[in-house]
Amino acid sequence: MSGHTDNAVVIDAPLDLVWAMTNDVARWPELFSEYAAAEILTEDGPTVRFRLTLHPDEQGRSWSWVSERMPDRDALEVRAHRVETGVFEFMNIHWTYKQTPEGVRMRWVQDFHMKPDAPVDDDAMTERLNRNTAVQMRLIKEKVEAAARAGASR
Repeated sequence: MSGHTDNAVVIDAPLDLVWAMTNDVARWPELFSEYAAAEILTEDGPTVRFRLTLHPDEQGRSWSWVSERMPDRDALEVRAHRVETGVFEFMNIHWTYKQTPEGVRMRWVQDFHMKPDAPVDDDAMTERLNRNTAVQMRLIKEKVEAAARAGASR
């Protein structure tokens, strides 16, 4: 059995701005509330390998991992996966963007499997990811829409 999530949000902003802001990995700590740092490790064309570090947890521990993103601007999609998988056997994420009359529909589909010794199983991680994704998407929507209202052209 594996875990799977599928979440989306519609952002009332120009597609170019949504794409630019959500694919600027170095600035993710400004866009996501959960990341304390994003360090770009390598870039090869549009592919970026980076380390994300979470804010410290209740016990003061800071968690980090390395991921790789392969954006395809023409297809309006990004494929990503964890390189350092941590508690996951694997973690793959597929981002898609679609222009709609209401704005840009940004969708994240995550497929993963937890390691046998992970502190949670696939079902518990699915619940955790669905809960956190809703929070992060809401924040991203607010920040990108605010940038659009302010006339940002990133």
